[in-house]
Amino acid sequence: MAQLADLRRQFVRQFGGLESDITVFEAPGRVNLIGEHTDYNGGSVFPAALTFGTTLLIRLREDDQLNFASTNFPIAREISTDNLTFREDDDWINYPKGVVWELSRRGIRLTGGYDFLYHGEIPNGAGLSSSASIEVVTAYALMTMEGKSADTVEIAVWSQHAENEFVGVKCGIMDQFAVANGKKDHAILLDCDTLIYELVPFRSGDYKLVIGNTNKRRGLVDSKYNERRAQCEQAVRDLRKAYPDLNLLGQLTLGQYRENQHLITDATVRRRARHVVEEINRVALSMDVLKRNDLAEFGLLMNASHDSLRDLYEVTGPELDAMADAARAVPGVLGSRMTGAGFGGCTISLVHQDSVERFQSEVGLKYETATGLHPDFYVCDIGDGVRQVKEEA
Repeated sequence: MAQLADLRRQFVRQFGGLESDITVFEAPGRVNLIGEHTDYNGGSVFPAALTFGTTLLIRLREDDQLNFASTNFPIAREISTDNLTFREDDDWINYPKGVVWELSRRGIRLTGGYDFLYHGEIPNGAGLSSSASIEVVTAYALMTMEGKSADTVEIAVWSQHAENEFVGVKCGIMDQFAVANGKKDHAILLDCDTLIYELVPFRSGDYKLVIGNTNKRRGLVDSKYNERRAQCEQAVRDLRKAYPDLNLLGQLTLGQYRENQHLITDATVRRRARHVVEEINRVALSMDVLKRNDLAEFGLLMNASHDSLRDLYEVTGPELDAMADAARAVPGVLGSRMTGAGFGGCTISLVHQDSVERFQSEVGLKYETATGLHPDFYVCDIGDGVRQVKEEA
């Protein structure tokens, strides 16, 4: 991570004033261990916060101007709190701007303007939730600066709504929830319909989580993400012939789905629904095997998840498939799957610590040969959710 002292100096160069007036907050990225494309279907997911993410330096102003800048992107903007509209050429700034808009919608008016400097360590477009990290750290920082209670479950919901309605990406709740509520060395079992969650110790023992970044850029707004969501909604409408009160695929058991899948007349829509219901079941099975500390069985469930996302939900693509295939061929790898929305982004693999170096070498070579793209790897630890940085390490 960049040194906070350097970031403070950069903040003063950007906005002027005194370093002593700056307050610092951090929010992590996230990785989903299993349970993909289930969140907006009201199912269960199993994400974890990472130890790297987004740092926000913030300072109250005496006027109503919101000044946004980043160490990662050249785009900076000065925006009035009375002019919060989505503008495509504002690029990444639409995410924090959407949070201010959302807070205003909920009756939380800012007492003044703010200067914001963001420093992101999440590779942009990698599928590790840089947007959710920006949203959550912004909401948490503003609530704290305004002297209001910063409930992390509420902040996750507000951040998701801002992305849905202001930015226009119909994402589920998982990303924002994991970023807001993560805990070191724990993953989160989250029911996305009820927001009931449990922090589950993730005892990986001699195994490491290795994130493989395909460096195939993916943009949710431009992808088929919203199309998949619409297909799932169509499946629900078809299944209401058997279950009139059905609102989400996550409300079905696997047995109920299998008994009534013939009601879904479109074969593609049926495949989408099958993935969702079976993936929710895999999350439940994962809890059982992790309680037994059976990492080998968990790895097999990870593999089955990826195969379903490839064959039924069709959101992987050649890059993610090439990386997952290469990973599974390395001795000491228990499982490998895409993580995130797909269409590029990252894989997550469970790798024995003695095989990590070989994994990076062999998977990197095979992947680059297959795709022409150079991958990056991160041997990652599970970290805490959003927080204020009280003092420099």
